Amino acid sequence: MRTGRHAVVLGAGIAGLLIARVLSESFARVTILERDRADGARVRRGVPQGRHLHGLLDSGRAVFEELFPGCTGELLRRGATAAEVLVNTRWYVGGARLAATPTGLTSVIASRPLLEDVLRERTRMIANIAVREGITVHGLVGGADRVTGVTLDGAAETFAADLVVDATGRGSRIEYWLSDIGAPVPESERLEVDLGYATRLFGHRAGQLGGDASVIISTGANGRGGGAVRIEGDRWLVTLAGMLGDHPPTDPAEFREYAATLSAPDIHDIITDSEPVDDPVPYRFRSSVRRRFDRLTAMPAGLLVVGDALCAFNPLYAQGMTVAALQAMALRECLYAGGMPDELAVRFHTACAEPVSAAWRLTATSDLSNPGVTGTRDLRTRLTNRYVAQTHRAAQRDPVVARSFMRVAHLVEPPAVLAHPLIAARILLRGNSTASSRPPRGSAAAESTTPAQSGASVWPHHT
Repeated sequence: MRTGRHAVVLGAGIAGLLIARVLSESFARVTILERDRADGARVRRGVPQGRHLHGLLDSGRAVFEELFPGCTGELLRRGATAAEVLVNTRWYVGGARLAATPTGLTSVIASRPLLEDVLRERTRMIANIAVREGITVHGLVGGADRVTGVTLDGAAETFAADLVVDATGRGSRIEYWLSDIGAPVPESERLEVDLGYATRLFGHRAGQLGGDASVIISTGANGRGGGAVRIEGDRWLVTLAGMLGDHPPTDPAEFREYAATLSAPDIHDIITDSEPVDDPVPYRFRSSVRRRFDRLTAMPAGLLVVGDALCAFNPLYAQGMTVAALQAMALRECLYAGGMPDELAVRFHTACAEPVSAAWRLTATSDLSNPGVTGTRDLRTRLTNRYVAQTHRAAQRDPVVARSFMRVAHLVEPPAVLAHPLIAARILLRGNSTASSRPPRGSAAAESTTPAQSGASVWPHHT
């Protein structure tokens, strides 16, 4: 049921578009303010990671389809690929390939610009949503008790709103904005990973990768990993990654040599057997950051923080877009439940804490399995990482474990599934060997005697 109120969403990225779609059901008007001007399915300046490999987990894809019915079909019509996870895609975790088995999960493989463009076009079709581009927001209007709008154009213009949603991403200035109006600033949790990407496009040829749509090689003992996915335009998008400052080079020859150091040869084979479309481009991600709005004892009414502005995950785990989708559904439930409008901010951030915490624990625990990452490793963390390593080894041998592991990684099932007695028994039975099961013939991992150290990372199988 719509009210006569006006909601303003700051940012037209994935999180902003999903949130605007949900707000359109309850607010008379929704305005999206975006600094960039969209230019079709091209990388926006405000999305520095837009050239690189992204991942839309299956739980996120389901939300996209619910909010924008038919968007999966539209993506496929525009050249995206759909694949069954572990059947039509290859996953190397813990130094060897996971068992191929149906999982009930669907990968929609496309570039970030194409996915964003499809959602943006669908959003523009909603009558009570307006998108204003080329707008720079400079701060909040209001005080510690309530936010009543935002300032634009060097604070010379005020834009009034009953609800303001910060979806400006990792570069959000929300702490400064709150401080400027005398509102409390949340504490932050931070985990330094110093991740670096390098990405290059290649032409795709029939028969490459045995007809599979993607290959993901999780970061191993040397902190290096990568992914190659077949995207629109019949191209391979190849991203290499390295942790803790060991970043892949952008020199084409060195890029190829870096790929040869991964724990499986599939990506290197694609690089050496394909024609490049462009030169490698870099991207750097220094730290995961979570802003704990759920712990604030007082927060201005009329303000929500979503997406990477709320929690910026290590992108190795492909969780960002999916968690943003789950936040959109949490907001929908809060709005449908009613209650006092002034309580929406507290109720929403409390509701978001569950999916954000689940994803944060998965990524932080995995990152801390790398001894070079600084952080507290309590007994629970050490035991969890030991069990995860066993799970990886079991998943290489046991299709049942592989299916459960991937469903947890896609945020479809809770991590507790892996502790179910029937699954735990299989993990303990098949996962106690110190060496990984032998991967497919010809794999470089078959010759490696070094088990992966940080293989818990779930690399995207791409958006």
